[in-house]
Amino acid sequence: MGLFGALNTAVNGLQSQSYAMQNISGNIANSQTIAYKAIGTSFSDLLLAQPASQQIAGGVIANSVSTNSVQGAITSASVSTYMAVNGDGYFAVEQPTTTNSSGPVYNSSPMYTRRGDFQMDQYGYLVNGAGYTLEGIPIDPSTNAPIGNAVEPLRFNNAFLPATATTTITYGANLPSLPQTASYSAATPGSELLDSTSFTADPTVAGTGKVEGQDVTTFLNQSLDGGSVTAYDSSGQPVNTQLRWAKTDSASSGGTDTWEMFYQTDSSATGTQPAWQNAGVDFTFDATGKLNPSVSAVPLNGVTVNGTPLGNISFDIGSLTQFAATNGAVTVTSLNQDGYPPGQLQSMSISNSGRVTGSFTNGKNIDLAEIPLYSFASPDNLQALSGGAYAVTGDSGAALVGASGKIVGASLEGSNADIASQFTQLIVTQQAYSANTRVITTANQMSQDLLNVIR
Repeated sequence: MGLFGALNTAVNGLQSQSYAMQNISGNIANSQTIAYKAIGTSFSDLLLAQPASQQIAGGVIANSVSTNSVQGAITSASVSTYMAVNGDGYFAVEQPTTTNSSGPVYNSSPMYTRRGDFQMDQYGYLVNGAGYTLEGIPIDPSTNAPIGNAVEPLRFNNAFLPATATTTITYGANLPSLPQTASYSAATPGSELLDSTSFTADPTVAGTGKVEGQDVTTFLNQSLDGGSVTAYDSSGQPVNTQLRWAKTDSASSGGTDTWEMFYQTDSSATGTQPAWQNAGVDFTFDATGKLNPSVSAVPLNGVTVNGTPLGNISFDIGSLTQFAATNGAVTVTSLNQDGYPPGQLQSMSISNSGRVTGSFTNGKNIDLAEIPLYSFASPDNLQALSGGAYAVTGDSGAALVGASGKIVGASLEGSNADIASQFTQLIVTQQAYSANTRVITTANQMSQDLLNVIR
């Protein structure tokens, strides 16, 4: 039994070392494969049930050892839609079950991968180099929030961003304590102020004052340019929205430093002739140049410019001060609005917060989708599939959304197979394989000797 047992054990050893050699060969072959996880080999002995005094060394069996939880090196890439996972986590992906005239059809269970070389295919899906389609959650561009929590294959082909009407204008400026308007004269006290008596209708009545017709020229001479911003109506039509400031009272004249803001609108007489509407708030400043009382927002109702209705707009005040200015002009520090025209998707990138961001022809950068990462209780027990994908098994546990790892945009994770380590194992495996062949040779010689005794 011992001699022939040795032959069987040696053959068993050859099979196990061949198994290890196959794993080493695969690791070396995939040393440059994106996000490849090396497969090691562990050996377990096989023993027959024997009394303690009669135990013998048994055979051997080889088992695979996965390294799914071992991080590969992350390197930057020139493709903006490439992504890598730094730490724990897997992307959810799918493969199409069939393809029809409108593109691939997906109705299978998701698989998981760390291979992140995703690029847009001809149908608008993000597909990696192994043919797996990325899954994620679409984002509502108006709220910047995910639409539900169910993942689906992400498709961005011909993505179009509809126009958004301007609803808020944010403004910050410094108003000169001595406004040098076209009507200002250093020799004439109070000439820097708006003279309400020179107008057909008093424009200083906050909220109702309006300058139009023949009074427009007088108003322009007695006020200062407050800047302009391009606003948009609901269809994305651009509208040049202009502002002007007029000082109506001064502390140097015994009163309170008071300003009125006007915005350009249409004349009530002609409908399209430019006019200037009082915004409806008295802006008063104390001796330190600060607004007192403070004003945070001014509602502008029914704004119409050049025949284009903008509707109701909130004019949000940021930093508004009154300090001395050598040029006597308004210094605008911020002037922005929240509307934009329609736009077509130009390019995409991956943010470090795990979102697909689209760059549109209207200059807007909008989040289009959120990419969740999944974790497993035992990732090394996932079933490996071709192309660096994995399927859930009973031993791996279910996929849990919210892995601790982070997505790194424009980057790729490399293979975790170390060439130096693999070559070392290659030498050890070869020596073990050769030793097993010597056992067979020796056992064969012993059996020949036994036959010669019988002869």
